[in-house]
Amino acid sequence: MTSLFDPIQLGAIKAPNRILMAPMTRARGTRGHVPTPIMVDYYAQRASAGLIISEAIGINQLGLGWPYATGLWLPEQIAGWRKVTDAVHEAGGRIIAQLWQMGRVVHPSFLDGGQPVSASATTAPSQAHTYDGKKPYEEARALSVDEIAEIVQHFRDGAKNAMEAGFDGVQLHAANGYLIDQFLRDSSNFRDDQYGGSIENRVRFLRETTQAVVDTIGADRTGVRLSPNGETQGVKDSDPLPVFIAAAEALSEIGIAHLELREPPLTGTFGVGDMDPLASQLRSAFKGPLILNSDFDMARAQAELSAGIGDAVAFGRPFISNPDMPYRLAEGIPLAPDDATTWFTQGPEGYIDYPAAAQAVAKSA
Repeated sequence: MTSLFDPIQLGAIKAPNRILMAPMTRARGTRGHVPTPIMVDYYAQRASAGLIISEAIGINQLGLGWPYATGLWLPEQIAGWRKVTDAVHEAGGRIIAQLWQMGRVVHPSFLDGGQPVSASATTAPSQAHTYDGKKPYEEARALSVDEIAEIVQHFRDGAKNAMEAGFDGVQLHAANGYLIDQFLRDSSNFRDDQYGGSIENRVRFLRETTQAVVDTIGADRTGVRLSPNGETQGVKDSDPLPVFIAAAEALSEIGIAHLELREPPLTGTFGVGDMDPLASQLRSAFKGPLILNSDFDMARAQAELSAGIGDAVAFGRPFISNPDMPYRLAEGIPLAPDDATTWFTQGPEGYIDYPAAAQAVAKSA
């Protein structure tokens, strides 16, 4: 029986266990989107994860609309991330960069008043996080075909820069209502050209960006994240299963190293699916390692690995307050709770001050 503690080959990366660290935005960069010294400590503390998938990292200013998030398009950003990856490797870990283009959920204040972009002229619901508090989203304009090609090139450049920064690979963020997801699903894509209408056309942008990254750094260092089973940031599909079967088959054909599915359950604690997770139905469409994500505890994670639904599980919030999470799970040590009020603050509190289990015991003795 496959165990969470068994090693797994994820393309070029040999992970010593199947307890992966999911990508989580934590807002600890600078306004210039450069990683800070506390980020070096944060990621190194969590190096025992089978694989760390970094927080989402912007590929260009047009697509980065989160305060204090980081980028990978400027030399100083690459150099800042190099300090992080060096520290993770020195601690015995493995880390890949999640590449991010947010599309319509970029507020114009991040663009000096310019207009955000998307598959079609649509507006995200709710409000954006900005440097001046929450503000309503504004309508995005539809990308031209030439502009789509430019963004594909930006993903290619982002992958190249990630490798220069010392990452072991990349993951394309094609989930959670961001730009690639805005092309995939019919609530946000109303195009009538080669990027809209049919499922094949809506998958085209995902296929092109993935192929560009694969051509740049190799399929064995490329992963993708999808979110099939529900609405996120106003993006959903009227019939998601065939869309995501087609997407998984396209990615399998390209030969990427791994596919992550973020699928909150119907009773999730952070995001709720519109339907049960589709992983079991997508399993046969993707021939490589399948990573499951969202609201897993150890028992559910082990059960789904044992059932053959997935090959590894990416844990998010538990890694915030449990930097040595694989050790705690292996030893049956209860997980420490996290403080949600510090998720997106800029200081060390709630970021690098959660102790490892042994430190916690010594401190209480």
